[in-house]
Amino acid sequence: QVQLVESGGGSVQAGGSLRLSCAASRYTYSSYYMAWFRQAPGKDREGVACIYTGGGSTYYAAAVNGRFTISQDNGQNTLYLQMNSLKAEDTAMYYCAAGGQYGGRWCLVSSHYNYWGQGTQVTVSS
Repeated sequence: QVQLVESGGGSVQAGGSLRLSCAASRYTYSSYYMAWFRQAPGKDREGVACIYTGGGSTYYAAAVNGRFTISQDNGQNTLYLQMNSLKAEDTAMYYCAAGGQYGGRWCLVSSHYNYWGQGTQVTVSS
């Protein structure tokens, strides 16, 4: 069983930055996808960014492309999401997910993931 624990959320003003971390309980980095999702109150969970742990290729949702960067540190079993130029509409609970098998836009489909963290709240004030 893989356990994922997110951290790094908080409150920030629009235009600011935050870096989210997702620590895995054991070595999970083989050839599959890990991703960040978010869910705002009253809205569906949406994919934000994903990374292929076997080769490092990434894919981003249009809403965050150019502002967010997903990365991994295999030695520390940690996934990151650097979020810059934050906007009020980025406010949401952010979740880390692991175990995806499909690339491209399919890596941002939540049903493709087996393991989830508990989430970390990001609040951006305008």
